[in-house]
Amino acid sequence: MGEHWMPTDAAGLVTTDWVENHLGAPSVRLIEVDEDITAFDRGHLPGAVAWHWRDDLHDPVHRDIIDRARLISLLRRWGIGPGTTVVFYGGNRNWFASYAYWILAHHGYPEVRLMDGGRQRWEAEGRPVSRASAPPSPAPQPILDAPRTGLRILRPAMLPLVLEGRIQCIDARAPTEFRGEMLAPPHHPDEQAHTPGRMPGAVNLPWSHLVSDDGGFLDGPSLRSLAESAGVDPSVPGLVYGRTTERGALTWFVLHEILGHPSVAYYDGGWTEYGSLVGVPVER
Repeated sequence: MGEHWMPTDAAGLVTTDWVENHLGAPSVRLIEVDEDITAFDRGHLPGAVAWHWRDDLHDPVHRDIIDRARLISLLRRWGIGPGTTVVFYGGNRNWFASYAYWILAHHGYPEVRLMDGGRQRWEAEGRPVSRASAPPSPAPQPILDAPRTGLRILRPAMLPLVLEGRIQCIDARAPTEFRGEMLAPPHHPDEQAHTPGRMPGAVNLPWSHLVSDDGGFLDGPSLRSLAESAGVDPSVPGLVYGRTTERGALTWFVLHEILGHPSVAYYDGGWTEYGSLVGVPVER
């Protein structure tokens, strides 16, 4: 199956060296994304701004990501206009930063990057931090490409493909969740589906196996070996899912942006949606 991985230069991933060399560059906007943005107030990358993964990136009414109009408004508010390179980073091994990256990529923002290692690596390397707050600085309307619809799959399109075995399901959750032994980690009791288990024919590629102790991704050959050992087949269309949203986005980033899986979408409904549906097949 190895010959089906597409060549990639992992252009969506930048190093801490690259970011430090571009601190203060007017064409680069650093954004810290997390579930607890109070950490941002204690110190962050100089010039960075903070986005809350839910409050800023989700629809205020529906369970959905923000639409293009809201995204454009958010980008403009924080000085992101034509030609601006957006660099996301965060804590939690870049869970939420990967999710933000996927949202911008899905909506067609052309210049989006992820800082390898997130704030954990940045701090461990002793790089500069700041407590100064960057005020909003409105920019001209950014230019978005056409939506990259192949990066996202929703329930109406997902169900027939899964039920007919025409797509490979890649589960990014912990092995205990994959085996149906646990619905959700103990620290997230409010994010559970009705039924434990996994999607039909799913393979397990846990997000936690893809990152090193310092928060960065493993090297390319190691990531490819893990994916192939898990049974990921890049010769067929695939979908990645997690429990809710953020963990699966990290696994999607590895498969699509680093390893070059040619056709892998992110099912952000995740197990909380699929595992609560009536009448769908579940494996344990």
